[in-house]
Amino acid sequence: MTNATKMDRRGFFRIAGRYGLTSTALAAAGMFGPLTLEGVAKAAAQTEDARNASTPLMTLKFGASGFNEENLRIQESGQLWFAQELEKRSDGALKIEFIGNNQLCNQLDCVKKAQQGIIDLFSASTQNSAGAAPYYNVLDFAYMFPTRAAQHHFFYHPKSEKLLREPMRKRHNIQFLFTHCELRGIMLGKKFADQPLISSIDQLAGTKNRVTGTQLGRIAMQLMNLNPIPLAWEETLDGLKQGLIDGAETWMGAAAYANMSPVLSQAVDLRFFCGTEHTAMNNKTFEKLPAKLQDVVMETAYAAQQYTQREQERALIEVVGAVPDPMPGTLFAKNNVRVAPLSDAEREKAERMCSPEFVPEPWAEWRERLNKMSGGSDVYKEIFDIAREIPKDTAVADVQPRRWWQAT
Repeated sequence: MTNATKMDRRGFFRIAGRYGLTSTALAAAGMFGPLTLEGVAKAAAQTEDARNASTPLMTLKFGASGFNEENLRIQESGQLWFAQELEKRSDGALKIEFIGNNQLCNQLDCVKKAQQGIIDLFSASTQNSAGAAPYYNVLDFAYMFPTRAAQHHFFYHPKSEKLLREPMRKRHNIQFLFTHCELRGIMLGKKFADQPLISSIDQLAGTKNRVTGTQLGRIAMQLMNLNPIPLAWEETLDGLKQGLIDGAETWMGAAAYANMSPVLSQAVDLRFFCGTEHTAMNNKTFEKLPAKLQDVVMETAYAAQQYTQREQERALIEVVGAVPDPMPGTLFAKNNVRVAPLSDAEREKAERMCSPEFVPEPWAEWRERLNKMSGGSDVYKEIFDIAREIPKDTAVADVQPRRWWQAT
């Protein structure tokens, strides 16, 4: 192996066979510049030695759906960083087996396996997890969050304990730790390559769009005449390329890390509900930890929220190119994906078409159900208000971190 030998998946697994998947993934994630077989092998050996220097009190299995050291450089949602930091901050008392690439669980079933105790930690979108743990739907009301900054503000907020985290523990045995924050739009396929840049929600009326596992997102899409179509992921890329569907509902970081960019033409920044790739834990496992290690988990989750707050904003510009004029070399620039930013007036028009603020009836059943699950809070209204405690033009970098599990 030489420095010039570029890392590929076969090479990665060859190294992982010797030093372990987690040590190899952590080593690759911590490297700067191009990944080479020699560089990763050397770093993996050092990482494995360091991780074996002490005997862990507990080994936690981390099922990270489709994530790996490569796509976590595109969407900086912090999973590998969190795993490595948790081992470091616990002085080796906690050892993490990180298994991504859908080898242990996927977007739809990671939460089930965590609830059952098959895995201890997991990462998937809250929207895909909502099928098995319906309280996640509290995040998915249309236009509840106006900006990514508002999302971070809520996840740091002490009231997120009562409105999100406590019901997740009680109802679903899930300790919600941290999340990346983006807002979903419509990613249009090749059919729109030669068409003018979308500037109005009206131009999307009647289009057929693939929908993820979200339950509330479908309500918003139907109200905006965006025809949500459930479609297996394996069929989605070809559907976008061939024009069998017009677009897909997702966020720009996901479109990039899931290799969707080559089959896209426009990314319409509709921002109509959350795209939150979160990391969570089986709550019974969390409660079994000694108090000192529980503190370590919470402090590491707090640090990971700050990591995603900082690094994902950088990656959106420098790696994804999720801006109207992307830098050369970004994924959107390479694949000629045009970002359609939409005006505030157009987003307000869309909001008036689908938000519970303006069209309450289609949301009433879910609001009532979630309010009961929360213990009696008007969860939509309370989260809506928290999301507007900061000015709409607040930059993500200016959101103040807060330890949400502490009252002061």
